[in-house]
Amino acid sequence: MAKIDFKRELKELYAPGREPALVEVPELAFLMIDGEGDPNTADEYREAVEALFAVSYAAKFVVKRSPRGIDFGVMPLEGLWWVADMSEFTIEDKSGWSWTAMIMQPEPVTTEVVVAARGGAAKKKPLPALERLRFERFGEGRAAQVMHLGPYSAEGPTIARLHEFIAERGLEREGKHHEIYLKDPTRSAPENLRTVIRQPVANA
Repeated sequence: MAKIDFKRELKELYAPGREPALVEVPELAFLMIDGEGDPNTADEYREAVEALFAVSYAAKFVVKRSPRGIDFGVMPLEGLWWVADMSEFTIEDKSGWSWTAMIMQPEPVTTEVVVAARGGAAKKKPLPALERLRFERFGEGRAAQVMHLGPYSAEGPTIARLHEFIAERGLEREGKHHEIYLKDPTRSAPENLRTVIRQPVANA
């Protein structure tokens, strides 16, 4: 049985360096759920993450049992974060945030696979956010990104450094603040967390 490590296949997107760099982000397929509020306290966010992982793991096993027989690791949780006026976006006050929680789905995962996976996940346990889940393609094009090591609460200087990098190159920020969570915060000490910080850019 073929086993594919898509994080390795997409290393440029999921394993950036500690110094900011520009990258071209292609259109990829995602399971997505939208919501609002502080992710640290909102039940809506916790339920979204639970549904996303339940369907992602179910999709993995649907593909593994299919005639193609491809095995792959479930991709990490990602988040798009924004407020109405992005010039006022701050990690200090998350209560007014809007968000999209999402998990990338590799090429073997089709709409048919997602339908089967949703049904299988729903039979195993109640998933309140399942009705809000969607499967669609999403691309960011040109973006700047950097790896942040440490707790989420300490991201401020890393984000500021990324924004300085963008401005120094005569570019401007557009779109939504994007984070990719490479380690499970329930299983890793805060100082060991690794988070990709990404910001789409455009010519000024």
